[in-house]
Amino acid sequence: MIGKFSKHTVLTSIAFAAALAGSTSAMATEKVTLMVGGYEKQIYLPAKLAEGLGYFKAEGLDVVLLNEGAGVDAEGELLTGAVQGVVGFYDHCIDMQSKGKFLKSVVQFSQAPGEVQLVSTRHPEIKSMADVKGKSLGVTGLGSSTNFLTQYLAVKAGVPLGQFNSVPVGAGTTFIAAMQQDKIQGGMTTEPTISRLLKTGEAKILVDMRTIEGTKQALGGTYPAASLYMESGWIDAHKEVTQKLANAFVKTLKFINTHTAAEITEAMPKAFYVGDKESYVKALEGSKAMFTSDGVMPAGGPETVLAVLSGFSKNIKGKQIDLAKTYTTEFVNKAR
Repeated sequence: MIGKFSKHTVLTSIAFAAALAGSTSAMATEKVTLMVGGYEKQIYLPAKLAEGLGYFKAEGLDVVLLNEGAGVDAEGELLTGAVQGVVGFYDHCIDMQSKGKFLKSVVQFSQAPGEVQLVSTRHPEIKSMADVKGKSLGVTGLGSSTNFLTQYLAVKAGVPLGQFNSVPVGAGTTFIAAMQQDKIQGGMTTEPTISRLLKTGEAKILVDMRTIEGTKQALGGTYPAASLYMESGWIDAHKEVTQKLANAFVKTLKFINTHTAAEITEAMPKAFYVGDKESYVKALEGSKAMFTSDGVMPAGGPETVLAVLSGFSKNIKGKQIDLAKTYTTEFVNKAR
């Protein structure tokens, strides 16, 4: 349970942010719509945290956060112009360049996926990814980052594409229900879903990518994942708004890196705890280090992501990908 001092710290931060927001009330606010690939997921908590702390308003922005359970669907909304940005995985920027679309990570939230490959404890025969042949594995959506990572890990373990099934089951309660009903025998998911299934004993971990160390072991290097990405053309045409978004998110990342998991949890919507605040805090304690402190793309990260996608994707194999066009540090370097 959070102590009085910690609560005071968070409330003071929120009050300060509100005061900053008030100072910009005379300014015209600019509306921006961002699609989040499941904003209840801890990997994407900077979106709701920035909103809760008032950092968007402090920048003179009216940011609308829309929730979409799978990153591939959020990507689609961006490409149609329905939203101006996506809080999702950086790997979509590389994947879409192979299809002639140019997206850029503007703020890099994390340097590890925050994902875990779980297996149902009803299937003790699955001891590693080499045992998933003929099995159904849950992902948030087909073409999603969870699907990318699942395919890579299976192929790496010697199970070719086509010899296992990727089943789109979302996250949270829908993922859990699919495992309970044996519609999937394993799957890739994030916190707090991971902790819920481990606590009930319904699942165990096959591959853990919640930490940088675990990620390097599984994927061969630092793996930039959660980010704010936008269309390159939109960024160029709206540099002032893009800078304001970068300012808000860099402040949020600094908040994450200077506060405890319990303090961060206090600033998040209570519904995200799923009735188990203690487990939410514990899960965040274990994976908080995956977040960057400044929003800068980690050195060598894009190369790791490209190597992972090249390991299984027909879209990427044999194509020239210009990694310099998949991210920018222009705005985070100027963030104040």
